[in-house]
Amino acid sequence: MGKGKLAKFAEMETFSNVFQYPFSVIDNVPFEQKGRWRKDYFHNDNPIVLELGCGRGEYTVELAKLFPDKNFIGIDIKGARMWAGAKLALQENLSNVAFLRTNIEFIDRFFDKDEVQEIWLTFSDPQMKNVRKRLTGTAFMDRYKRFLVDNGIIHLKTDSNFLFTYTQAMVKHNQLPVKIETTDLYHDRNIDDSTKQLLSIQTYYEKMWLERGLNIKYMRFLLPQEGELTEPDVEIPLDEYRSYHRSKRSELETSK
Repeated sequence: MGKGKLAKFAEMETFSNVFQYPFSVIDNVPFEQKGRWRKDYFHNDNPIVLELGCGRGEYTVELAKLFPDKNFIGIDIKGARMWAGAKLALQENLSNVAFLRTNIEFIDRFFDKDEVQEIWLTFSDPQMKNVRKRLTGTAFMDRYKRFLVDNGIIHLKTDSNFLFTYTQAMVKHNQLPVKIETTDLYHDRNIDDSTKQLLSIQTYYEKMWLERGLNIKYMRFLLPQEGELTEPDVEIPLDEYRSYHRSKRSELETSK
């Protein structure tokens, strides 16, 4: 690990808005704040919104600025990236922002039943070969049910045709209520003004993809607590372009 990363990790240990529970310690250190985020950290009764796979934390911070009446928690395992958003939130005295460094597979260990109102999935890895690692897959949806309120909101914003098409199929197959769905966010004239404001934030990598002419896709759907979720039986063409940390795939390849 380079000196820059080591310095960032050391500095994050001093950040009051960062909680670090990587895989190496999660089984040995109980998370006593589970069910007590509002009381012990935010000190209010406002809704809690998670961004899973928050990367640099840009979206988490900008959402917190846009909606001061909500509490936002960015979650990722990449601490050196998270450092940027956490530091910016402290510099700007954003009291409605926190960051949790942990493996998303263990997300339900950190939040209690009905503690969270919304989840953002912004440019998640599509996990084209492993549905159980896909953040819109039913394995993760079952985890979300453990702490998300009934009919809690899931936001998906992605450049991946594969992930968006898969999520459409999963949502339709399980008859989940869809509120908004668009395959070309920035050119869709049917998007209302409030949603445009909500989606006005652009991350560093999103700007790169837009410059390359890629369409950004967005879906907002609800997740009821009742009912068993099952995987759709569909074949989906794999993404054919090279995106951030993704291998190039042939357009002739498909995956379930």
